[in-house]
Amino acid sequence: MKIKIYEEIKEYCKILNLKGILNSFEESIELSDGYEDFLHRLLVKEVEEKDQRSINSRVKAAKFPYRIYVDDLNKDYLPKDMQGTLPELSTLKFIEEGRNIIMTGNPGTGKTACAIALGLKACERGYKVLFVTIPQLVTLLKENRDDEKLTKYHNQFEKYDLVITDELGYTTIDQDGANLLFNSMSLRVNRKSIIITTNLLFSRWKEVFIDPITAAAMADRLSYRAINVNMEGESYRYRMTLREKEERNQ
Repeated sequence: MKIKIYEEIKEYCKILNLKGILNSFEESIELSDGYEDFLHRLLVKEVEEKDQRSINSRVKAAKFPYRIYVDDLNKDYLPKDMQGTLPELSTLKFIEEGRNIIMTGNPGTGKTACAIALGLKACERGYKVLFVTIPQLVTLLKENRDDEKLTKYHNQFEKYDLVITDELGYTTIDQDGANLLFNSMSLRVNRKSIIITTNLLFSRWKEVFIDPITAAAMADRLSYRAINVNMEGESYRYRMTLREKEERNQ
């Protein structure tokens, strides 16, 4: 009789999409001290399950190229400036304040990894996040360039609590793309946060934006109240690769 009841409970949980209760009710029966405690345990598990599903949904929607969490970062291999700044950035106060983060440094020093780690933490805290490379973003804006589509895309773009724009400086942007990018980024200034990873100092942004006026305006808008992190240093990827190789050979 008990087995039959358990099977019916499982079936009802599936119908009602109560995954937390489905996965925990048998254990809760064993651990509970009375009906109230049993109900409390089930509800806690169900809330935890729903919270995790929400996190998973936000992470999937963010479109991260891979996942690396703050605790997974090897802090000793990061540039000194990031080592000192990461604890404060991890509080995500910059999102509450609508401030940008600009990570500038040579390739391979961990800029993208740190940006993704902060993005994942933001997803866990309930923030809506988007990860996109600068070339991808320019392409999307060009594809939606007519007035109706662009307005719709801008409305969607503004809703993200955090936008991570990766790889500024790796490809040149034509004037049309630069104007579209400038207008889109400007919508978020002082209201919603952007993380920018780039291999170029502000003085060299004109190498990306052919028009020096657009380059200067972009740098001025995005750097206002921004947290600038110097990511110059040895290759994080190379040092991590060496470490993994050493561990395999032990």
